[in-house]
Parts: sequence; structure tokens; C-alpha cells
Amino acid sequence: QVQLTESGGGLVQAGGSLRLSCAASGRTFSSYRMGWFRQAPGREREFVAGISRSGGTTYYTDSVKGRFTIFRDNAKNTMYLQMNSLKPEDTSVYYCAAGLLGNPYSAHAYNYWGQGTQVTVSS
Repeated sequence: QVQLTESGGGLVQAGGSLRLSCAASGRTFSSYRMGWFRQAPGREREFVAGISRSGGTTYYTDSVKGRFTIFRDNAKNTMYLQMNSLKPEDTSVYYCAAGLLGNPYSAHAYNYWGQGTQVTVSS
């Protein structure tokens, strides 16, 4: 089992940057594929980015490609999401998630979730 805690959210102007962190408890962090999802009010939770156990493979939804970068440091049990060129439509609660099997783009493939961190982008 793993516990996840997000940090780094906040209020930023359009065009600005934020870096989200996801700290994981336990000794098995490197065993998990990790992902970032987001959910805006009244909308379904959507996939943002994912990363393989080693960090060698990454996945992104089209709307963030070229702007967001996902990476992980297994020695620190931490995953990150560097968000650049932020847009008002990026405003959401961002969640990190850990999973073992399944489609990395699907929330159903992730077994453990953090509590979320709010990102607000003003125009």
C-alpha cells in the first residue's frame, strides 16, 4: 500500500508556471506506475500525464503536450508535474495516483490517490 500527498498548487496568471509534487510513503514507490489527473467543478476526472516505473516512458493528454512535463525521483519517493504556459482552462484540482496494471490513461488503472491540490490560472 502507498499513501500519496500532493503539494505545489496555487494561483498563477495565464502564461505562468507551477510545479506540483507528489510524495509517496512506503518502500515500494518504484513498483508503481504513476499518474496525474485533474477534475474541474461539474466535470469528470481526466487524465493529464503518466509515467512508467522507471521514468523512461511518459504519457500526456493532447491538451498539455509541450507545456507539461512529468518526471519522478524514485530515490526520493516523489513524482512531479512541471506545468508551463498555463492557461485558464488548466484550472482544476490535480490528483496524483499510483497503480500497477492496466491502461495508464484510465483512472481505473490506479489503485491509490492523493487528496488533491488546487491549481487556479487567472486570465
